[in-house]
Order: sequence, then structure tokens, then C-alpha cells
Amino acid sequence: MTESAFENLVIGWIVLAMLLVPIQLFVTAPFGRHSSRRWGPVMDNRVGWVIMELISPLVLWGSFAWSGAHSSAPVIILMALWTAHYVNRSVVYPMRIRTAGKKIPILIVVFAICFNAVNGWTNGTYFGAGWGGYSWNWLLDPRFIAGLVIMICGSAINLKADAALLKLRSKHETGYEVPRGGLFEHVSCPNFLGEIVEWTGFAIACWNLPALGFAVWTAANLIPRALSHHHWYRETFEDYPENRRAVIPGIL
Repeated sequence: MTESAFENLVIGWIVLAMLLVPIQLFVTAPFGRHSSRRWGPVMDNRVGWVIMELISPLVLWGSFAWSGAHSSAPVIILMALWTAHYVNRSVVYPMRIRTAGKKIPILIVVFAICFNAVNGWTNGTYFGAGWGGYSWNWLLDPRFIAGLVIMICGSAINLKADAALLKLRSKHETGYEVPRGGLFEHVSCPNFLGEIVEWTGFAIACWNLPALGFAVWTAANLIPRALSHHHWYRETFEDYPENRRAVIPGIL
């Protein structure tokens, strides 16, 4: 495949993300607190989570190798950060969550596999083909440095929010409680905010279309879900803080 044809595919992928946003604003994926069995057969929540998240680093490295594996220090650093994120999401996080007896629709797992596979393929292929020309000098580029700082900050926000939610869940295994403290005082879903910031930073550090596509898809998926969570909190808890936004402090 030529670089031009590849870029056209990625642009189409980005456009698809934008087109699906209105649908996701009205149709909430039925898992977690929005769980529903109306979407067909279900499977164990923890197993489904491992399967759908693990596919991302596997496809990333597989497509990287298949496309020529043109490695350099910046590429290895960026791919290592991607892998670290998904090792946490596919192995560490599922081991920490308390979801005994909870199910997830198999259809949702399939959708997530497709999403992660495409993002892994586009980014791994771009890196492996050597189209980005990431020489050692890229380590000193302001975009790379700023992107890494933003990505690390986003990851820290995401991990801290996840830890707070897991701690709450350990005290209330059969229900939910209003999260307090830190960014939870400003938004209902700082974990989603952190992930959006994280992959925005990654896109800046890479400065390429596939990474931008991943950032756009992350925001397109998580902002509607954050709005659904926010609505759920307001409907469930009468004393829910009025000044909280869904995902972006003071804005949304």
C-alpha cells in the first residue's frame, strides 16, 4: 500500500468517528452502570475486558513488524508508552476491578476489538513503514517533548481517577457512591478526561495522521459516555453537586 492510499484510509477512519458522535450521544453502550441484555448474548465482564483491550498492543506490534519494523529511539519510546497503557488496561485493571457476576454484551466486545485493532494497525503500520522519518533529532523536537509531558499528565489523571473509583467500589460492592476529591470535584469522569488528554499528548508527540485518528476516536467515544455517566449521577443522587461538569471542567 502506498503512503497516500494509507493516509486516505486514515482520513476516512477519522471522518467515521465524527459521524458516529451523534449516534453515541443518544445510544449508550450497555456495559458497566449502563448494563443491558437487550444487545444479545453476554459474557463475563472481566474476560471480555481482557480480550478487547489486549488486542491493541498485539496488533500494534504485529503490524509494525509486518510493515518493515523501521525502528528508532522515538518510535520505540512511543510504542512502549502505548504498550504500557494497554498492559494496564488489559491485565492490571481487570485484576483490580470487582465485577463478580457482571456481564458484558459480546457485541460490545466485538466492537471494541474492531476499534482497537484498527487503531493498532494504523499506528503500527505507520511506524513500521518508516513514513514518519523519526530520527534521533525527533527526541529534541518541541512537539515530541510537549506531547510526552501532556501524555504523562493525562495518564496520571486517568490512573488516579481509576484508583479512586476502585477504592469506592471496594467499599460498596453492590452499589455506587458519589466520588469526591481531586478532579471529581469538577467533573464526573476525570478518568475519561485523563485518557483524552493522554492520547491527545500522544498525537502531538507523533505528529501524524494515525495518532490523530486515535485521539479523535478516543474523544468521540469517551465524551458521549461521560455525558451519559453525568446524567446517570444526576438522576441517581439527589444531592449530586450542581457545579460539576461531565468531562471538561467548567465547560462540558
